[in-house]
Amino acid sequence: MGGGKRCATVLHTAVVVGATLVSMDARGQLQSFERLVMPGPVIAGHAEYEGECASCHVRFERQQQRDLCLDCHTEIAEDLRTGTGYHSLSAEAREGSCGSCHADHEGRDADIVGLDVATFDHGLTDFALRDSHVDVICEDCHVTDAPFHDAEAECVGCHRDDDQHQGNLGEACADCHAETTWSDAHYDHELESGYALTGAHARLVCVSCHVGEHYVDTPDQCIDCHRDDDTHMGTNGPECRDCHATTDWAETLFDHFTRTGFALTGGHSSLMCESCHFGNKLEQKLEAECVACHSEDDAHAGINGAECADCHRATEWLDVTFDHARDAEFALNGAHAALECMACHLQPVAVSLPATECVGCHLEDDPHEMQLGEDCGSCHAELTWTDDLRFDHDLTRFPLLGKHAEVICEDCHETRAFHDTAERCIDCHEEDDVHTARLGADCALCHTPLDWGLWRFDHDAQTDFPLDGAHAGLDCHACHREPVAAARISLPGTCVSCHRSEDVHRGQFGDECEQCHTTESFDVLRTLR
Repeated sequence: MGGGKRCATVLHTAVVVGATLVSMDARGQLQSFERLVMPGPVIAGHAEYEGECASCHVRFERQQQRDLCLDCHTEIAEDLRTGTGYHSLSAEAREGSCGSCHADHEGRDADIVGLDVATFDHGLTDFALRDSHVDVICEDCHVTDAPFHDAEAECVGCHRDDDQHQGNLGEACADCHAETTWSDAHYDHELESGYALTGAHARLVCVSCHVGEHYVDTPDQCIDCHRDDDTHMGTNGPECRDCHATTDWAETLFDHFTRTGFALTGGHSSLMCESCHFGNKLEQKLEAECVACHSEDDAHAGINGAECADCHRATEWLDVTFDHARDAEFALNGAHAALECMACHLQPVAVSLPATECVGCHLEDDPHEMQLGEDCGSCHAELTWTDDLRFDHDLTRFPLLGKHAEVICEDCHETRAFHDTAERCIDCHEEDDVHTARLGADCALCHTPLDWGLWRFDHDAQTDFPLDGAHAGLDCHACHREPVAAARISLPGTCVSCHRSEDVHRGQFGDECEQCHTTESFDVLRTLR
């Protein structure tokens, strides 16, 4: 049923068409037929050609329709001819028919372009999206309702407002800038301008030299840009590069030794030119001797002569090369090592010192008043006068024994004139003498240096009067009541010399008490025979 109905419809159409053709001439008949079979209205852009099918179609020659499209769309034809643009770079667009992508007769408002911006490969155009352009949205470059083909392909088309050079460098931005970022510039300044940007110049921004974005006839001499930086104030001329490098003003290429014969070493290497040179430095000639610049720095006040380099290095004044032991045959040891030259050299070095012995410098410092001779080194070291003494008192006439070894020098020696010191015990211990001189001045007869309480006098052995009986416990002063005149104590050895007042016999039996009495007691009598 359905098939019979379709056959009837076709037959009916053929009859109608046939009837129509019979009533019209050949050309008109064909056009009317084409309008009758047209699939639908064309887009608004093609509306003016809708009545003329031949404008876009060649009867029975579908492959020739492409040529008719290109006859109108000349910009596409030019792309295909020159091998540029999407229709040339895309194999599908280059080799296929236009209708395979752009189907018309779908209404006035139909989108026959059919562009899917989400999947479109921009690499098939003359402007591949790279680096920063990848993140750009279509509307940033393509104007709404304008053909995509009309979008600007040159940088300046989109970035004219970003051009800090204000058009002074032309419109070929890509000659210098990359698509990653504006600051990623690859302009070869040396190749393009003949002026290499080296050292500190490589870090400069363009406007540092090209003020106001002016790039024509830019000066290329150092002084043109650095006149205000010229600390020499023009006295060294305009050829800055003869001395300075582009890395830094302080880095100079001027070889002072080659140019002047005076090497700038040590402390001289860090000096500014003005430290020595005044006025026109290139023409001014200076003396090369140290004193020419350092006469006011001479702490020796000229005493050591003018040949500073004989002792000092150029690194620092205190870095001296003079070896006193080698050059003066007098080693500076101990406290001498820290002395200033002028401590000993009060006269110019041409005037020799009186002697290298201690007394040559220290005669006025000798507290011994020359009693100990001139050989100070026999007792004193060079570190200090008072420390590390090598004097051995035991080698003198008064060795320090017992308690004497513990006393300090000042206890016996009131001054350093040691030979003026008395040697007798009583001279130091007179106030300690409990005998008040009654036993003489020769304390050593009884006492030892170990202790006053340890005495060694043996009355029985050292005198003719042994102390026995009641005499054994007597105090010395019981018999020795008056000072003795001689070192050897001499008293009468008779009993009556001490006991006359106790003689109850009143001398009737003579002076020989021991004939009857013993030393134990007066009351004990000897047995008479």
